[in-house]
Amino acid sequence: MASPGEASVDETHVGKKKKLPARYWQELQEEERKDENKVKSDGEQSKEALQQEEDKTQKAKKRKQDQSPSDGEKVKPEKSDPFPGPAPIPEDRLQKFKRKDKLKKPHRKQHKLRDIIARSEDASEMAQKQAARFDLLLPEEAGFLEGDEDEDTCMISQEDIAEAVDITSGAKYFNLKLSQFGPYRLDYSKTGRHLLLGGRRGHVACIDWASKQLMCEINVMESVNDVKWLHTEAMYAVAQKKWLYIYDSNGIELHCIRKFNDVLRMQFLPYHFLLATASATSFLQYLDVSVGKEVAAICTKTGRLDVMCQNPHNAIIHLGHANGTVTLWSPNQKEALVKMLCHQGGVRSVAVDKTGTYMVTSGMDKKLKVYDVRTFKPLKSYFLSAGAACLSLSQRGLLSAATGDVVQVYKDVCSMPVTKPYMAHRLRGTVWGLHFCPFEDVLGVGHGDGFTSMLVPGAGEPNFDGLDANPYRSAKQRQEWEVKALMEKIQPELISLDPTELAQVDQATWEQRHQDRVEVLGFDPLAKEKFVPKYKKKGRSSAGAIERRKKQVAHEEQRDVIRKSVEDKMKMEKERKERERKKAALSTQKSALDRFKK
Repeated sequence: MASPGEASVDETHVGKKKKLPARYWQELQEEERKDENKVKSDGEQSKEALQQEEDKTQKAKKRKQDQSPSDGEKVKPEKSDPFPGPAPIPEDRLQKFKRKDKLKKPHRKQHKLRDIIARSEDASEMAQKQAARFDLLLPEEAGFLEGDEDEDTCMISQEDIAEAVDITSGAKYFNLKLSQFGPYRLDYSKTGRHLLLGGRRGHVACIDWASKQLMCEINVMESVNDVKWLHTEAMYAVAQKKWLYIYDSNGIELHCIRKFNDVLRMQFLPYHFLLATASATSFLQYLDVSVGKEVAAICTKTGRLDVMCQNPHNAIIHLGHANGTVTLWSPNQKEALVKMLCHQGGVRSVAVDKTGTYMVTSGMDKKLKVYDVRTFKPLKSYFLSAGAACLSLSQRGLLSAATGDVVQVYKDVCSMPVTKPYMAHRLRGTVWGLHFCPFEDVLGVGHGDGFTSMLVPGAGEPNFDGLDANPYRSAKQRQEWEVKALMEKIQPELISLDPTELAQVDQATWEQRHQDRVEVLGFDPLAKEKFVPKYKKKGRSSAGAIERRKKQVAHEEQRDVIRKSVEDKMKMEKERKERERKKAALSTQKSALDRFKK
């Protein structure tokens, strides 16, 4: 028999069921049951989250409704921009950067051309506005000279100006005593950085005048009539006694051009790469320095040519003659474009401003005259006691005139009457050459005793275009600019009095070419084709319907002709009334001859 303790143990073992090993299908059923329970719990959580979000949105809407004012309360307006839209641009500043007038748009049928013209005008207008806005960001301003109370600025000496300005500006006033080979002609480079001097007795020198560094110095051992920089400071031309020579900045002779003999004056056209020369044999010649080829040789038949200047606006050459006339020349014509009688005696000097609007001349009759080149009419006339031998106009419109050994500078001589000079300076020798330095308030004077650099406040343009003429460019930048300038070179055939003519259609040439094409083809390809009605089905192309369509088209064409004739008649009637109005206005004016009428 077993003891009671053992019996109890056996009973406990019998009460518990033995756990059997699970089969594979039971494991799968259990896993599926767990997944269902998990999905149910996730769904319940997402429903709770959605319910919470809905409650929040409803509470926010209710709060917004509670906060919204009633009908009696005033609603505060939202803050708006006090200066809406782009900032306005002054009209005078926009006119300063105006490029061209708006073109007349063609007929509606030429929709592609209309779109091209519209896009071009939009781009031009945007560039004009941008340039006017960026004008505010230009860092420099033009200088000026003001005297004390009851003091004339022409009485202020160069020494006083040099002492009053800063050290850098004061160093720009200096004298070079070169009395052995004078008198001197001079020329500044386009950037205003380099100076070229040519003495009458053969002395030629290149100077970086800002740093006072001598680039080269030679003596050509014969008389020098004129010197001129070419497109860069690496080459320059010298008009010697017999022929024209080209040198580099080291003083090495590159070319001797024997076709150009007895040259007295030279002008270089930078955008055309043309060197224009005037000779003692009355020839005006053009040399293309990019290819070394003579472009034109014109016999002016006006005698010795020793007065010459160029119009920077349209590259026209102005020549002064001994009979008091000034002639305008282009390489495309063998005759003068314009002949103007400017003085009763011979013309001594001519200068044209950078805009091509005003021309200033001085003659043997001791008069200084200002002309409007657009109308070729005189605007103002001044009498100088000794007459002006040399003239030069600055970028800001100052006029320098040399009378003997005195240099006088006039301000606003083109726009208003002038009674006294702006500045004056006496030199040691007779003045032989004048030239304002670009982008600097400096006037270079070549005279019998050497060279003098004068300070003229307000003469130069304070801000330069770094892509066109950069005084601080490196050698690499100069090379890149030279390549770009050669690629953009303007052909000599495009030189004319009015540069805007290039944008117009040559109607006469087009009509001649069209006539030649008609003769070759035997018919006019641009003639309007005769209307042929389109064939339609379902009885719509009967004889009556076709005739009706023909008459409808004919009536439309007839209406166009009538409309055009009516417009022409109205235009003629308007012109007739305008002529009658002017005639009536002239008839009402009193004349000095009315006293002889009975």
